[in-house]
Amino acid sequence: MIRLAVLLFSIWVSAAGAVQPDEQLADPVLEERARAISAGLRCLVCQNQSIDDSDAPLARDLRILVRQRLTAGDSDGDVRDYLVARYGDFILLRPPFRAATLLLWLTPLVALVAGGIVAARRFRKRERAGGERLSAEEEERLGQLLREGQ
Repeated sequence: MIRLAVLLFSIWVSAAGAVQPDEQLADPVLEERARAISAGLRCLVCQNQSIDDSDAPLARDLRILVRQRLTAGDSDGDVRDYLVARYGDFILLRPPFRAATLLLWLTPLVALVAGGIVAARRFRKRERAGGERLSAEEEERLGQLLREGQ
Protein backbone atom coordinates (compact mmCIF):
# COMPACT_ATOMS: atom_id res chain seq x y z
CA MET A 1 0.00 0.00 0.00
CA ILE A 2 2.84 2.36 0.85
CA ARG A 3 4.54 1.56 -2.46
CA LEU A 4 1.36 2.49 -4.30
CA ALA A 5 1.13 5.77 -2.40
CA VAL A 6 4.77 6.59 -3.20
CA LEU A 7 4.22 5.71 -6.87
CA LEU A 8 1.11 7.88 -7.12
CA PHE A 9 2.86 10.75 -5.36
CA SER A 10 5.85 10.54 -7.72
CA ILE A 11 3.53 10.54 -10.74
CA TRP A 12 1.68 13.54 -9.33
CA VAL A 13 4.92 15.42 -8.66
CA SER A 14 6.31 14.68 -12.13
CA ALA A 15 3.04 15.81 -13.73
CA ALA A 16 3.14 19.06 -11.79
CA GLY A 17 5.34 20.55 -14.47
CA ALA A 18 8.89 20.34 -15.62
CA VAL A 19 9.67 24.05 -15.43
CA GLN A 20 12.97 24.47 -13.63
CA PRO A 21 13.53 27.32 -11.16
CA ASP A 22 16.20 28.86 -13.39
CA GLU A 23 13.66 29.12 -16.22
CA GLN A 24 11.06 31.05 -14.25
CA LEU A 25 10.65 34.75 -14.80
CA ALA A 26 10.89 37.22 -11.92
CA ASP A 27 7.69 38.98 -13.03
CA PRO A 28 4.77 36.80 -11.85
CA VAL A 29 2.43 38.19 -14.53
CA LEU A 30 4.87 37.28 -17.33
CA GLU A 31 5.50 33.87 -15.72
CA GLU A 32 1.76 33.18 -15.61
CA ARG A 33 1.46 34.12 -19.30
CA ALA A 34 4.42 31.87 -20.14
CA ARG A 35 2.82 28.97 -18.26
CA ALA A 36 -0.49 29.50 -20.07
CA ILE A 37 1.22 29.52 -23.47
CA SER A 38 3.44 26.53 -22.62
CA ALA A 39 0.45 24.49 -21.49
CA GLY A 40 -0.98 24.73 -25.02
CA LEU A 41 2.22 23.78 -26.85
CA ARG A 42 3.07 20.17 -27.70
CA CYS A 43 6.46 18.74 -26.83
CA LEU A 44 7.87 17.69 -30.18
CA VAL A 45 9.79 14.85 -28.54
CA CYS A 46 7.11 13.44 -26.21
CA GLN A 47 4.16 14.45 -28.42
CA ASN A 48 1.53 13.67 -25.79
CA GLN A 49 2.70 16.24 -23.27
CA SER A 50 2.79 19.98 -23.22
CA ILE A 51 6.20 21.62 -23.10
CA ASP A 52 5.25 22.77 -19.60
CA ASP A 53 5.07 19.12 -18.45
CA SER A 54 7.94 17.63 -20.45
CA ASP A 55 11.47 17.04 -19.21
CA ALA A 56 12.88 16.75 -22.75
CA PRO A 57 15.75 19.13 -23.57
CA LEU A 58 13.84 20.48 -26.59
CA ALA A 59 10.85 21.28 -24.37
CA ARG A 60 13.15 23.19 -22.04
CA ASP A 61 14.53 25.14 -25.01
CA LEU A 62 10.99 25.96 -26.13
CA ARG A 63 9.99 27.09 -22.63
CA ILE A 64 13.00 29.39 -22.53
CA LEU A 65 12.16 30.68 -26.02
CA VAL A 66 8.59 31.47 -24.93
CA ARG A 67 9.91 33.41 -21.95
CA GLN A 68 12.45 35.28 -24.08
CA ARG A 69 9.74 36.32 -26.55
CA LEU A 70 7.46 37.51 -23.73
CA THR A 71 10.29 39.44 -22.10
CA ALA A 72 11.01 41.06 -25.49
CA GLY A 73 7.43 42.38 -25.49
CA ASP A 74 5.61 39.90 -27.75
CA SER A 75 1.94 39.27 -27.10
CA ASP A 76 0.70 35.75 -26.37
CA GLY A 77 -0.60 35.50 -29.95
CA ASP A 78 2.74 36.68 -31.35
CA VAL A 79 4.59 33.97 -29.42
CA ARG A 80 2.20 31.26 -30.66
CA ASP A 81 2.36 32.58 -34.23
CA TYR A 82 6.17 32.58 -34.10
CA LEU A 83 6.26 28.96 -32.94
CA VAL A 84 3.63 27.85 -35.48
CA ALA A 85 5.61 29.55 -38.26
CA ARG A 86 8.69 27.70 -37.10
CA TYR A 87 7.25 24.25 -36.29
CA GLY A 88 3.83 24.14 -37.95
CA ASP A 89 0.39 23.53 -36.44
CA PHE A 90 1.65 20.28 -34.93
CA ILE A 91 3.21 22.24 -32.06
CA LEU A 92 -0.25 23.26 -30.88
CA LEU A 93 -1.98 20.77 -28.59
CA ARG A 94 -5.27 22.05 -30.03
CA PRO A 95 -4.54 22.80 -33.68
CA PRO A 96 -7.03 25.01 -35.57
CA PHE A 97 -9.76 23.34 -37.61
CA ARG A 98 -8.92 23.92 -41.27
CA ALA A 99 -8.21 21.94 -44.43
CA ALA A 100 -4.58 21.22 -43.50
CA THR A 101 -5.57 19.80 -40.09
CA LEU A 102 -8.78 18.09 -41.18
CA LEU A 103 -7.22 14.64 -40.91
CA LEU A 104 -6.05 15.39 -37.36
CA TRP A 105 -9.55 16.34 -36.28
CA LEU A 106 -11.54 13.69 -38.14
CA THR A 107 -9.40 10.60 -37.54
CA PRO A 108 -10.84 9.90 -34.06
CA LEU A 109 -14.40 10.24 -35.40
CA VAL A 110 -13.68 7.98 -38.38
CA ALA A 111 -12.07 5.40 -36.08
CA LEU A 112 -15.08 5.49 -33.75
CA VAL A 113 -17.57 5.05 -36.61
CA ALA A 114 -15.51 2.24 -38.16
CA GLY A 115 -15.29 0.49 -34.79
CA GLY A 116 -19.06 0.78 -34.39
CA ILE A 117 -19.66 -0.71 -37.82
CA VAL A 118 -17.31 -3.64 -37.13
CA ALA A 119 -18.94 -4.27 -33.74
CA ALA A 120 -22.45 -4.13 -35.24
CA ARG A 121 -21.53 -6.62 -37.99
CA ARG A 122 -20.00 -9.04 -35.51
CA PHE A 123 -23.03 -8.77 -33.25
CA ARG A 124 -25.40 -9.49 -36.13
CA LYS A 125 -23.26 -12.41 -37.32
CA ARG A 126 -23.22 -13.90 -33.83
CA GLU A 127 -26.96 -13.34 -33.50
CA ARG A 128 -27.62 -15.17 -36.79
CA ALA A 129 -25.34 -18.07 -35.84
CA GLY A 130 -27.11 -18.49 -32.52
CA GLY A 131 -30.56 -18.38 -34.10
CA GLU A 132 -30.59 -22.00 -35.34
CA ARG A 133 -33.11 -24.18 -33.54
CA LEU A 134 -32.45 -27.69 -32.25
CA SER A 135 -34.22 -30.59 -33.89
CA ALA A 136 -36.79 -32.56 -31.86
CA GLU A 137 -34.25 -35.36 -31.37
CA GLU A 138 -31.57 -32.93 -30.16
CA GLU A 139 -33.99 -31.27 -27.73
CA GLU A 140 -34.97 -34.68 -26.33
CA ARG A 141 -31.31 -35.69 -25.90
CA LEU A 142 -30.52 -32.34 -24.21
CA GLY A 143 -33.44 -32.86 -21.82
CA GLN A 144 -32.15 -36.31 -20.89
CA LEU A 145 -28.62 -34.97 -20.25
CA LEU A 146 -29.98 -32.20 -18.07
CA ARG A 147 -32.14 -34.59 -16.02
CA GLU A 148 -29.17 -36.94 -15.53
CA GLY A 149 -26.98 -34.09 -14.32
CA GLN A 150 -29.38 -33.12 -11.51
